[in-house]
Amino acid sequence: MAEEKAQAAGWFRALRDEIVAAFETLEDAQATGPFAGAASGRFEVTETSRASDDGSDAGGGLMSVMRGGRVFEKVGVNVSTVYGRLGEPAQKAMAARGVPGMDRDPRFWASGISLVAHMQNPHTPAVHMNTRMFWTPGVWWFGGGSDLNPCIEYAEDTAHFHDVQKAHLAPHGEGLYAELKAWADEYFFVPHRGRARGVGGIFMDDRNTGDWAADFALTQDIGRAFLPAYLPLVERRRDTPWTEADKDVQLVHRGLYAEYNLVYDRGTKFGLATGHDANAVLMSLPPMAKWI
Repeated sequence: MAEEKAQAAGWFRALRDEIVAAFETLEDAQATGPFAGAASGRFEVTETSRASDDGSDAGGGLMSVMRGGRVFEKVGVNVSTVYGRLGEPAQKAMAARGVPGMDRDPRFWASGISLVAHMQNPHTPAVHMNTRMFWTPGVWWFGGGSDLNPCIEYAEDTAHFHDVQKAHLAPHGEGLYAELKAWADEYFFVPHRGRARGVGGIFMDDRNTGDWAADFALTQDIGRAFLPAYLPLVERRRDTPWTEADKDVQLVHRGLYAEYNLVYDRGTKFGLATGHDANAVLMSLPPMAKWI
C-alpha cells in the first residue's frame, strides 16, 4: 500500500496548508474589535518526531500553532506520519477494538491532520477537525470528523455547520450523514458531566468498506467540508461585542473541553501511548480555562 499511504499523507499535508493560509487571511482581515491594533497572528511551525524504543526513525510531522492573534486566541493545525511498532499498551488497546492481527504483529503506519481552534471572541465558536488513515499488516482504515464547540450557542450557526457537512457527505450514500452525526453525538459526549461538549458534527472510525479509493474520497470530503462549514461562522461572530460575563462562560466551557480531551479522546490516548511529541498531542488544550 505504499502508493495509497503516500496519497493519504500528501492529502493531509495539502489540507493543512490550505487551512493555515485561510486562518492567516482571517487574521489579516480583522480591522475592528479589541485586538484589531495588534499584529496579525501567524503560525509558528515546529517539526515533531516520534520516539521509538530502539532509536530508529519512527516518523513525525509539523506542529503549527498560532497564539494571541486578532481572531484566534490559540489554534493548532498539526499533520503527522508515524510508523514502527506499537508498544504493549497501545497494541492491547487496538486488539481490544478488534483490529485484525494486532495481537500477533504490532507494526503500524498512521498519518493524519488534527485541528483545534480556540477564539478570542466568546461568541465565535471553537472547533475541532481531524482526519486520518491507519494501517497494520492486517487492515487499513480511515477515521475522523469535525464538531462545533460554541460556548454561546446560535441555532443558525449550528444549522449552517451541519448543512455544509450533510451536503459534502451526500455523494457518498443516503443515510451516511445521519449515521456519522449520530456517531459524533455519542463520541463527543462527556459522561461525567452528562452532556455533549458542543453542538455536534460528524465522526467516523475504523472505516474500511473494502474499497480504499471510496473510503479515501469520503475522508477527503470530510476535510473539504471544514472551511466552508466554519469560516462563515467566524466572519459572522468575530465582531460581536462581548462582556466579562461572556468571557467567563467561555472559560468554563473550555474546562469542559479540556476534561473531554484528557479523559476520553482516543487520539490523545493513542498519541501519548505511541511516543509522539507530547506538545503536539496536547496542542488541543485551550490557553486558559476555568472550573467552577
